Amino acid sequence: MNERIISIESYSPLEIYGPNDQYLNLIRDRFPQLKIIARGDVIKIIGEKSQIDLFDRLFGLLLVHYDEFGKITENDLFEIFSNEGEEEFNQVRPIEGNDILVYGNHGLQVRARTINQRLLVESSQKNDMVFAIGPAGTGKTYTAVALAVKALKNREVKRIVLTRPAVEAGENLGFLPGDLKDKLDPYLQPLYDALRDMLPTQKLLTYLEDGTIEVAPLAFMRGRTLDHAFAILDEAQNATLNQLKMFLTRMGRSAKFIITGDITQIDLPPSQKSGLVHATQILKGIQGIDFVFLDQRDIIRHRLVKDVIEAYGRDNPQH
Repeated sequence: MNERIISIESYSPLEIYGPNDQYLNLIRDRFPQLKIIARGDVIKIIGEKSQIDLFDRLFGLLLVHYDEFGKITENDLFEIFSNEGEEEFNQVRPIEGNDILVYGNHGLQVRARTINQRLLVESSQKNDMVFAIGPAGTGKTYTAVALAVKALKNREVKRIVLTRPAVEAGENLGFLPGDLKDKLDPYLQPLYDALRDMLPTQKLLTYLEDGTIEVAPLAFMRGRTLDHAFAILDEAQNATLNQLKMFLTRMGRSAKFIITGDITQIDLPPSQKSGLVHATQILKGIQGIDFVFLDQRDIIRHRLVKDVIEAYGRDNPQH
């Protein structure tokens, strides 16, 4: 058996262990193979070395989270410690350079927070076109937007183009109130939300006004060439074959493309095949194009989102 001592002397034990050791007991439940003894600001871990190494790393991630946000919740514990497992632990590779993608507003540090989000970042560094496919809540869009903002700040690109198909859950644009912009903005709101986290309000408004950042429906991409741009197509599962082909062929010189989507939530009519599903079948193996698949382990929303997705998966195994 092995032992290791972890000191948290620069932290409040109450904040880390939780009221009446509530958080500590949840962590113990996740590591039944280990004996975890906490006395004041010292934690002694007894068990197999591989499990101690895993605990040490994940507990370190918990402290990093506390440093960033100043608090810990049960949901944070579930998110961090649900990724345990030697195979996953051994797959984690550090991202070259600083792992913080963007310093956002109010001290927010945007970084890849799961294994597959890291793979997405690494793939974008190596490939000019990346498909990020996975269920809701896995951070596909948020990570992609962070990569785009980083590239803009580093002057690797001259502009950002964010686009989505205007297809949502069977709703019809014609029944929505207002002019065309009013009708389309709700479909693009998640992209605006991510940008607002990462850029000061006035800077974002300036970028939107001068075209440095463009947020537009997919149909508005037709006939264009996106040079020196970082382009993101979100909700690509709702793009038809022709729409996705149209978008992919907009790629100009020195461009980066990320295409995100969830093939379990296709809102197209049954008679239309998803362009994203088709792309996974015909584009694999092309040099410079990569596919990153995220799953339930990458869900960073409320822990219940993972349970909901797993329940739907059991009810319809094909999805």
